Amino acid sequence: MAFSAYLLTLLCLCSLCTAQWCYQSQYSCDDTCRDPIHWAAQFPSCGGLRQSPINIVTSKVHMNNALQPFTFIGHTSRINVTVENKGHSAHFALPQLVRLTGGGLPGQYRAAQFHFHWGGMGRPGSEHTIDGERFPMEMHIVHIKEPYGSLAEAEHDMAGIALLAFLFEEAAEDHPHLDAIIAALGRVQNNGSSTVIPNFRLSDLVPSARDLHSYYRYVGSMTTPGCEQAVAWTVFHRTLSISSRQLDDIVQQCRFWTGQPMMDIFRPTQPLDGRVVYRSQASAALKGGLQLWFSILPAVLGTLLH
Repeated sequence: MAFSAYLLTLLCLCSLCTAQWCYQSQYSCDDTCRDPIHWAAQFPSCGGLRQSPINIVTSKVHMNNALQPFTFIGHTSRINVTVENKGHSAHFALPQLVRLTGGGLPGQYRAAQFHFHWGGMGRPGSEHTIDGERFPMEMHIVHIKEPYGSLAEAEHDMAGIALLAFLFEEAAEDHPHLDAIIAALGRVQNNGSSTVIPNFRLSDLVPSARDLHSYYRYVGSMTTPGCEQAVAWTVFHRTLSISSRQLDDIVQQCRFWTGQPMMDIFRPTQPLDGRVVYRSQASAALKGGLQLWFSILPAVLGTLLH
């Protein structure tokens, strides 16, 4: 009888494990979870035709004049941010006073949370890639279209969710405000644990809207199960900075729901499947300005040398 109870408990635990999804870094031959290649078996939307992230090929993007500047609301307000280890990543909850309009989006969006994707042991960990290049880290700010009250409601609208993506590049100096993020992650090492960052300002991480006029836009999905295909993605040209020391520190703070170190938390890029990636007009102007500069650079140098 005792053996039968033990066997039943074991079977229940195995069923729970196989129901969990995981990143490739967690997967093993024991098949205790579903890695990204097999997400669609449990979450059908993960096998859809509008999946994210993607590789953005800059030579194939199309200019869109409707992609105007954004208006950020509440980014400079001092707020208390609750940080929670969700087992796959750490979420930083944002209050409803943080909002977003403009940027060619159909309406006003309120912020829900932001989170990061990173690699480990010196490996890059961004989800989106640019011309095949993966960046050290990526930050996502998740917004829900009003008047929807939740992600579950918003997922029935192709633009029900607006996701802002910021790519990080390694710099010689520390980012002046990332250490507070790293310290908070150190206080939520285990699945389900939480902490609070007091007097936090989103503007300490994110540049002002006037500095974020250049960006890419495409329709896609959430990058974790259930991979809801209801996201208007914005990937900004301007990168954020992080030092090698901060990169090393950030990947050592948290653990997955399995207890393993939380590393390489990114989904591989997905097929474009006929979608078009657009760029803002400012992006085109920037590119045109660079092309003009490089075309006249030899003449400028020649004048200076003579």
